[in-house]
Amino acid sequence: MHLQINQLHWSVADKAILNNINMTVEQGQFVGLIGPNGSGKSSLLRCAYRRNKPDSGHVLLNNVNIHHLSAKHVAQHVAVVLQEMPAEFGFTVKEVIAMGLTPHSGLFSNPLTCKNRIDDALHKVNLTANKNQCFDLLSGGEKQRCLLARALVQKPQLLILDEPTNHLDIHYQYELLDLITSLGISVLCTLHDLNIAARYCDHLYLINNGEIVTQGTPKQVLTQPTLKQYFAMDTIVQQQDDNNIPYIRYLTPIKSTTTVY
Repeated sequence: MHLQINQLHWSVADKAILNNINMTVEQGQFVGLIGPNGSGKSSLLRCAYRRNKPDSGHVLLNNVNIHHLSAKHVAQHVAVVLQEMPAEFGFTVKEVIAMGLTPHSGLFSNPLTCKNRIDDALHKVNLTANKNQCFDLLSGGEKQRCLLARALVQKPQLLILDEPTNHLDIHYQYELLDLITSLGISVLCTLHDLNIAARYCDHLYLINNGEIVTQGTPKQVLTQPTLKQYFAMDTIVQQQDDNNIPYIRYLTPIKSTTTVY
């Protein structure tokens, strides 16, 4: 699925949050959105999956304005995994994952088909042994994997993720991102870990103070001057010999009297 954002502006109480955002996610492309805290990453994602309607500009899915599509149609093609964990859910792991089938009700009404899709998602995120456990009793990392499984059963063409590696130990961070990249679908993902972004993303957009300030391949974006300017860190950026992926060594934070947003 092709996602395109054109000249998007969004504000809250007359305060500009996003300014003139232009972004493209091509079919099958893994696009990363990076930037310092408070830069507008999550706000941009909320506009991308139509939770927030922009003041101006357009969000297009396969060249159709997302706000001209029904919520059900969007849910049949776009799955979202957020940072926020639902509280007091009261459902089992299996029941939470089954919620991902809701947009397709009527299309996948065969109980065996539904069971197979849920079992497959449980296996992919390594939660088969927890399928009858209450979601509320899971660890943070297990909850994150369960919510990803719920997205997977939707069989989305576009997957939008807000910090999917939060709460996960290093093994599951790489395992789940390996899984996501193996799906061959379009992905838009915010990431704090810049080395993970370098490893998995085909293209990066760096946002700061609500504006896209640079974009390109990880090698083009993750440079020492850029990291110093927007993340206030002195770094050494090396190229890994086997794959030419940049690797960042963090040195010291840059002391400043100004607030970094």
